[in-house]
Amino acid sequence: MSSRIKEVFKNSSKKLVTFVTGGDPDYKTSKEILDKIIEKGASIIEIGMPFSDPMADGPTIQLASKRAIDNDTNLETIFKICNHIREKNLSIPIVLMGYYNVILHYGIKNFVDKINSIGVDGLIIVDLQPEEDQELYDNLKSKKIDLIRLITPNTTSKRLSTITNQASGFLYYVTITGITGQKSADIKELKKIIPNIRKYSQLPIIAGFGIKDKKDVSEICKTADGAVVGSSIVKIIENNLNNKKQMMNEIGFFIEELKKGTKE
Repeated sequence: MSSRIKEVFKNSSKKLVTFVTGGDPDYKTSKEILDKIIEKGASIIEIGMPFSDPMADGPTIQLASKRAIDNDTNLETIFKICNHIREKNLSIPIVLMGYYNVILHYGIKNFVDKINSIGVDGLIIVDLQPEEDQELYDNLKSKKIDLIRLITPNTTSKRLSTITNQASGFLYYVTITGITGQKSADIKELKKIIPNIRKYSQLPIIAGFGIKDKKDVSEICKTADGAVVGSSIVKIIENNLNNKKQMMNEIGFFIEELKKGTKE
């Protein structure tokens, strides 16, 4: 495990992981949004690397990617945002989330060297299977950056063994089949599956997709080690594009409420 992620999980408190698309709605506002999220108590921040064909993402995050790209966000912008965060905060883990094509295009070694130099702690690649990620995994491991694996409701026991074999940081349990922001998390399924996952790995398990509010976070945290909330935050951005003050106020209040959900 990389040190920052490991440090976060040293105590038994439940974790709030937040997702926003980097550069949404623009570079300056994106930095302010992440500053606000950190100020209000997120445990780990996930930053989406905008992609023109985000197949796992529902309409809300697709639109966020489009807004970011339309405002000239690229990987260099994402790196600058990460650098901004790390200059202000040395302890919060930064996890980049995205699609493999973005990294391949940049160059695997160049990408890993760059994120290492700016203090990124983990990487989630939505469309990269364990059978095909050895080159990326080896480069990340050499820099002690975590490659965080995704597990879904359809993951078989045999597949779990493969996925957890080289996993680090934490395991990301996708609570639904389908895309982000559409269905609600299946709590009953979660309660059945998480004990099985724990047979294969001692890593913390964080659940994401379909987790919309404080109540969902509270339910998830009864079984998992924490929850990821993304689309609901991104929706606040979308709904307040013409009123930045309102956007920041709503995001701040929402993160405070979600954080309470981790303690119930």
